[in-house]
Amino acid sequence: MLDAADLPDDIAALKAMLLAAQAREVRKDDRIERLEKLVAAFKQAAFGRKSEKADPEQFDLALEDLETAIAVIHAEDEADSPSGKLRPKSRAANRGSLPAHLPRVEEVIEPESLICTCGGGLHCIGEDVSERLDVIPARFRVIVTRRPKYACRSCTDGISQAAAPARLIQAGLPTEATIAHVLVSKYADHLPLYRQAQIMSRQGVDLDRSTLADWVGRAAFELRPVFDALLADLKRSTKLFMDETRAPVLDPGSRKTKTGYFWALARDNRPWDGGSSPGVAFTYAPGRGGRHAERILQGFTGILQVDGYAGYNRLIAPDRVGPSIQLAYCWAHARRKLVEITRNGSAPIAEEGVQRIGELYRIETELRGLPADARLAGRQARSAPLIEDMRIWLGHHRTRVVGKSPLGEALTYIAKYWAGLCVFLADGRVEIDNNTVERTIRPIALNRKNALFAGHDSGAENWATIASLVETCKLNAVDPFGYLTSTLTALVNGHKQSQIAHLLPWNYRVG
Repeated sequence: MLDAADLPDDIAALKAMLLAAQAREVRKDDRIERLEKLVAAFKQAAFGRKSEKADPEQFDLALEDLETAIAVIHAEDEADSPSGKLRPKSRAANRGSLPAHLPRVEEVIEPESLICTCGGGLHCIGEDVSERLDVIPARFRVIVTRRPKYACRSCTDGISQAAAPARLIQAGLPTEATIAHVLVSKYADHLPLYRQAQIMSRQGVDLDRSTLADWVGRAAFELRPVFDALLADLKRSTKLFMDETRAPVLDPGSRKTKTGYFWALARDNRPWDGGSSPGVAFTYAPGRGGRHAERILQGFTGILQVDGYAGYNRLIAPDRVGPSIQLAYCWAHARRKLVEITRNGSAPIAEEGVQRIGELYRIETELRGLPADARLAGRQARSAPLIEDMRIWLGHHRTRVVGKSPLGEALTYIAKYWAGLCVFLADGRVEIDNNTVERTIRPIALNRKNALFAGHDSGAENWATIASLVETCKLNAVDPFGYLTSTLTALVNGHKQSQIAHLLPWNYRVG
């Protein structure tokens, strides 16, 4: 609590302090409400009726995301503390001690000067020692930090000691490298936290899964501004890809899970030497409706390459208010529908369609890597005549095939999206298909296969945040472990929010 003497005399300053305090109270109430919902979800999953409880074998996986979401809220609460106030101490559960057999790497942090203000020399009178769990991939070690205390023999001006280094987990065991290792193992190597805890225990490091979840949640909170900068950078482009994939989320109030979605927004200009670094940002949404795509794309204008999902039609509706978006569609999806027909027996028309599309892909292979204007010229000279022939072929067979048959539906699909399928002929930056973004989604699907579902909506959001940075690292040939270690270290040491773009994966340099 502030004393009256600490309050400023200026009325404007007092008003500003009052408004800031009121805003903190609103945010605190919001966090309390979110925590109450998380607790209710936990109780339902653990103690609800049999039909509402999570499968025992998957309960630990659900708890990871619930506990991670709680850790994010705690991190928000600590970050919202007024300057000058001591932040609450981190949870001490499972604090334990580090095994003696782990190697110790000692670092001594000395004061800037060993000369007292009176001119005399300082002598060591003791030190503070802390130990944190660090990791070199596949091998754990302990970092021992010593901060000697110095006092002057000639006066009583006090004790001199170097400040304690900033840490992501205050008073906690892990270094930022250890936390980065956990993130990479979970989101790049698809290793759930309870399995990571089992692996650590084999080296004598006994940590609860919930402790690891707390680390992940606090890291997700710190990394959120970097994710926001990534998404903003992508939306400043004029040519992007978009796709969505299922994200089953635990719904304690229902029998099993509810279906949310990860929406992937991707950029990759390398096929036409476009210059901008590749990247992908995943955004969790509770549904698949086109309104979610519209919300995510707010502020974007340009060409968006997608599959034939009808939800994207909302982006080009005549009554839509917002920046102009042009949809380019995917020849791979058109080809896929014809290929499925050929697998069920003799289908000469479908086989011919596959061959015609195959010719377009052969041309694209030869044009890949050329500048956009060269690709456009090549397509106009070689692909455009093939597309015109296919248009005539398509019209001819649609009049002779039953519309409700598989072949009729496949041909109708191509005709329905014909204009969007031909966009690549008019712009050398546009790809022939949407495979670029589909490749970025595959790791999400693999993680989903291992984890089965996220434990909570907030857990899915954290999953999307960290997966975005990990997958963007991969697209830029950046080591996710080194990047996350460096980025978390920079963030906890007060990296300026105005320079957050410097922490995007493509700006990472080893050294």
